[in-house]
Amino acid sequence: MKIEKGRRVTVKVDVSVVGGDQLEKQTVEYIQGAGTMLPFLETVLTGLEKGAKREGVIKAKQAFGATQLPSKKMKRSEFPKEAKLTAGERFAAKGENGMDVVLLIEKVGSDEVEVRFLHPLADKDIKYSLEVVQVSDPRPPPMPAAALELEEEK
Repeated sequence: MKIEKGRRVTVKVDVSVVGGDQLEKQTVEYIQGAGTMLPFLETVLTGLEKGAKREGVIKAKQAFGATQLPSKKMKRSEFPKEAKLTAGERFAAKGENGMDVVLLIEKVGSDEVEVRFLHPLADKDIKYSLEVVQVSDPRPPPMPAAALELEEEK
């Protein structure tokens, strides 16, 4: 059975930043086309069958840099006083949850700064290695006639 939209796919995934940290190494299960896998990896996997292997590099623009998050206006006072904020530059910060965030400065006003959140890996090329473990139909098989108390067709 080939991987196509709607199929349940189990795949061994090994993903890392080119020349850097490993991001994920595990077996994952997902539904092809449901949006839970990186779109580029779904494209690579489309049409493959159990046992197929693929490896390569996803350019930053096709990996985490592909998603455009909405912009947000922030008070200038939320930035350190000494910070030189210029449109087009990036600003690294900690989010409310303590996670690292990257802000792209879009517009700087006297009281407000318009920023766009970027994925922390938006500028990184991603190396991947994939092995298809299983491809199946996600729908359950039909119930036997006896279980439904129907007469079997002869």
